[in-house]
Amino acid sequence: MVSKTNSQYVIHRYPTEHYLTFFDRKSGFFARVEHNGYPEPFWSPAGPELMDISITNWCDRGCSICYRNSNSLGKHMSLDDYERIMVQAHKMNVLQVALGGGNPNQHPDFINILRLTREKYGIVPSYTTNGRGLAKDILQTSKDYCGAVAVSAYEPYQEMEKAIKLLLKYGVKTNIHFVLTNKSVNYAINWLAHPSTILNEINSVIFLNYKPLGKFQNRSLLLRNSDKIKHFFNLAVRQNRFKIGFDSCLVSGIAKFTKIDPRFFDFCDAGRFSMYISEDLKMFPCSFMAGKYPGASVDKNNILDAWQNGVLFKSIRSRAYDETCLACSEFGICKGGCPIFSEINVCR
Repeated sequence: MVSKTNSQYVIHRYPTEHYLTFFDRKSGFFARVEHNGYPEPFWSPAGPELMDISITNWCDRGCSICYRNSNSLGKHMSLDDYERIMVQAHKMNVLQVALGGGNPNQHPDFINILRLTREKYGIVPSYTTNGRGLAKDILQTSKDYCGAVAVSAYEPYQEMEKAIKLLLKYGVKTNIHFVLTNKSVNYAINWLAHPSTILNEINSVIFLNYKPLGKFQNRSLLLRNSDKIKHFFNLAVRQNRFKIGFDSCLVSGIAKFTKIDPRFFDFCDAGRFSMYISEDLKMFPCSFMAGKYPGASVDKNNILDAWQNGVLFKSIRSRAYDETCLACSEFGICKGGCPIFSEINVCR
């Protein structure tokens, strides 16, 4: 791998894999470009481009749809353990870390975590918050070091709006993470049809597919149980007043219900270009595997080995698809949707 970096731009060239990546630390723009005449790369043997890290499982909201069962008894990752991860991430040329939880900004060492990530290791941190605990020093540090901050959209939505206004006041690039269930999709449709002014002030709304995990898992909430899926996607791709994004867990819906150019989205990148580490230092291709599969334990110098050779990572890269997906006309776009929980695919 050949790297070229300045304060804003990072270019990584992978000559043996025949592609390069370009990352703008300031805007967040990222592109993965294959060499002429070569196919799009399937995964990065050199390591993940993004690491999703749960630095805490502490949260005082107790939301019923929380797939992590986060609560006020949740544990924090130590700052020393976090730095052990960052040392290895830096060696693998990781570009970004997404800090989650629980509510990450209420970690007692959160400011040090942000500063360490950006200043010492040159990696851009972002995080998702429930909106609580956004003290002035947290807000200023977020402005100084973060690529973006996402606020989770949970009822009552007034709490979300209060958090967004605080972040915008400090000039923080702010997104909304909205979990789509067969109930919340009705509220999402109303947002799209009659957007509030706050949606015009943020960077984007990212819609996430509900997964039936956690203490209160409820398959009746699966998005595919709604008869308004097509209407939602039609509205989402039609409006142009604010930016919209989707997590890769919704790729089956994008493939089935929209005419978006396939070049503008990707199927699941878990274990291919991203990985997850839990607050108890377990490694998984995807955060939704935690608690369902045995993860590999982090030690001083083993993240790359787990990435390249770990059982879970190798299995998710060699996943098999059922005959229904192989026969589907959209298989080339979504590659069968979620490789872990087929029930969340909205096309079935």
